[in-house]
Amino acid sequence: MSRQVFEQSIQIAAPATLVERCITEQALMHRWLNPALRCEPVGQWSTEVGTRSRFVVQIPILKPTLENVVLEREPGLVVWGFQGFFSGCDRWECQPEASGTCLLNRFEFEIPNPLVRFGFNTFAAALTQQDMQAQLRRLKRVAEGLLAKP
Repeated sequence: MSRQVFEQSIQIAAPATLVERCITEQALMHRWLNPALRCEPVGQWSTEVGTRSRFVVQIPILKPTLENVVLEREPGLVVWGFQGFFSGCDRWECQPEASGTCLLNRFEFEIPNPLVRFGFNTFAAALTQQDMQAQLRRLKRVAEGLLAKP
């Protein structure tokens, strides 16, 4: 089983603290997440180390789910570890820059089931990378929109 890594970044004209809110506040997250994906807390919502949530893909009947836990948390950084049809981690890092923030998203994963892995690599890998880019663009709009509000 081989580990795969998808890494994307985007420049955002907003301070890192504001961009960080977009990846840690559930209401803001749902403004940029793929509409077919819901993030639900297990208990109370938090991004502190050890807290749990689940990402549910809104596919009728199936609703595949990734259970996740916050593995690492520092100012400007959240790393979620997950188990389900994928296992791995999703790292979101806000890197302050003079012109705003560089947001880095690194998705590292393995797909244990060979049939699911084949299906993903054949049909969904490219779409997943495109979706990651689209999410970053939506997150950029959300963060820059918050900055524009008085």
